[in-house]
Amino acid sequence: MSVAAAFAGMRSVAPTVFRAGCPDCRGRFELAASALRLAIGATSKTTFYSFTCPDCGVPVRKPAGERIVELLTGGGVRTLRLHSTL
Repeated sequence: MSVAAAFAGMRSVAPTVFRAGCPDCRGRFELAASALRLAIGATSKTTFYSFTCPDCGVPVRKPAGERIVELLTGGGVRTLRLHSTL
């Protein structure tokens, strides 16, 4: 089977984008999954997502609840699982 035959009939999929805002400059924009990072910790206080504001360059860190975690992981955002040290 040729490569062309294997991919015949497949449609291209638009990349996932996420709407975000910067608390510093109050800019509103869309970010690709590759521009975001998700850290999943043991508690809600240690679970967050982060990105760099494309308007002002400030690093932004926001809390991520269960629904945000689902959306980001489903959209292909790179995820880091934080381990607790007890």
